Amino acid sequence: MNRLAGKAALITGATAGIGETVARLFAQEGAAVVITGRRKEELERVAREIGRAGGRAVSVPGSIADEAHVRSAVSQAIRSFGKLHILVNNAGLGEFSGLTHETTDAVWENLLAVNLTGAFRIIRAAIPELLKAGGGSIINVSSIASLVGIPNCGAYSATKGGLDALTRCVAVEYAKRGIRCNSICPGLVDTPMAAPLLADPVKLAQVLAAYPMGRPGTSEEVAKLVLFLASDESAWMTGSVIPIDGGMTAQ
Repeated sequence: MNRLAGKAALITGATAGIGETVARLFAQEGAAVVITGRRKEELERVAREIGRAGGRAVSVPGSIADEAHVRSAVSQAIRSFGKLHILVNNAGLGEFSGLTHETTDAVWENLLAVNLTGAFRIIRAAIPELLKAGGGSIINVSSIASLVGIPNCGAYSATKGGLDALTRCVAVEYAKRGIRCNSICPGLVDTPMAAPLLADPVKLAQVLAAYPMGRPGTSEEVAKLVLFLASDESAWMTGSVIPIDGGMTAQ
């Protein structure tokens, strides 16, 4: 069953990890995908590999902190596939800033520019096209750092908390016009962003002590939740903020 047959999706931050896995899964499920990311070579590799597997993918390199890139990515989706039905807001920085009083303005502003302002801008650009398509689904990739206090993550957590608040507002504003907007909050996932932690057995054991399942998640596990939210199977879900974290925030 191709759950996204006939759909066009825009996926940000698709050069590796969760974003790359979502792009591949969406293409397998019948969607045409436009993928964005800052690393042009890696982005083009993902698009080529999707094509070789029989999928349809177009790459648009750039950063969502750049308004011109945001407009270009949405425009490319329309030029390539005619409509836009799904936006996966995955691009983000995982910079952890230290204690709050040690966090510099530069760190704060950099995280804000990508994780929140960038996400807002691409949602703003995509909504008119989703409306033209008769509705659609927006999935924002947040973090458990928006749900619980984690030391040394003040700036990062603030951006993800803002993203969850934006999710709820978009959901209620556009529910009657066919656009759904949900947020997922992954815990520790085995991705390149988490590689330094995963390579340190002592620190990893300390972190996993807070996870009832005792292991990191995989990008495939997260991607399957994103697929559910993008598909019609979740047609009565909007404004939800969903942890996917091996039980970490259930305690």
